[in-house]
Amino acid sequence: MNANAAPLSIVIATRESRLALWQAEHVQALLKARGHHVTLLGMTTQGDQILDRSLSKVGGKGLFVKELELALQEGRADIAVHSLKDVPMDLPEGFDLACVMQREDPRDAWVSSQYASLNDLPAGAVVGTSSLRRTVLLRALRPDLKIEPLRGNLDTRLRKLDEGQYAGIVLAAAGLKRLNMSERIRHIFDEADMLPAAGQGALGIEIRSDRQDLRDALAPLADTPSWWRVAAERAVSRAMGGSCSMPLAAHATLMGDALTLQAAWGDPEGEATLVRAQASLNQPTLATAEALGLQVARSLQQAGAH
Repeated sequence: MNANAAPLSIVIATRESRLALWQAEHVQALLKARGHHVTLLGMTTQGDQILDRSLSKVGGKGLFVKELELALQEGRADIAVHSLKDVPMDLPEGFDLACVMQREDPRDAWVSSQYASLNDLPAGAVVGTSSLRRTVLLRALRPDLKIEPLRGNLDTRLRKLDEGQYAGIVLAAAGLKRLNMSERIRHIFDEADMLPAAGQGALGIEIRSDRQDLRDALAPLADTPSWWRVAAERAVSRAMGGSCSMPLAAHATLMGDALTLQAAWGDPEGEATLVRAQASLNQPTLATAEALGLQVARSLQQAGAH
């Protein structure tokens, strides 16, 4: 905290799933350590309530953040902590992404009680995911499998697996690691096989645009390399009209001062082969990282993605 800045009283709006609460409590602890008074406002969002249809059919990722934004707008809460992969690429007017925190493992995890990896599955086995991105990437790896919808929070998805509804499921490694459930991970997919979603594994903190006091208070929690990476990824998705109805993967890595961005697009109906694109730049800034995302999106579109 700035030596002259007074401690703030901060209310965090959060979904009430176990993972969302972990994320909010993590931010709460970091802010408390810096002298702020921090409480949580737990909320159930539409995205948590509608579990019988895929997100792409009921309004997309914004269903997880609208109620939290309303709490910010009405002054019931000051900040909202999000999994960045659940945050729409364009925030509503009057809201800003004030902080991107250090990223956890962005990769996808294979979870199964019977099969050690995707390669071990027999033809026709049922794999659970409601992500169009994971669906097209899984089909590219194993076109002989049956991909079935899987909605719900982490515990619900694991319960459905344990009940035998699926031979295996694909989840974000970050969530399992954050909840000390790494023992459920049988295999972590190589990015070359299962390119992650834009922002996967990263936490973002949203504020009202007019709250400079909060922007200052959150600045010490930000991780600039993570922010460059997710800015590039989200720029691809934004340029492609990104939502969860978009079968799109985007993943950036930073080696030294070289930022490399890969993206992949597939046809959810399985009509077209995967389209891939990649580009790099040196000494990134937020602006050049976003420009890199636009460049990669153009390459995808020129190769047939839409």
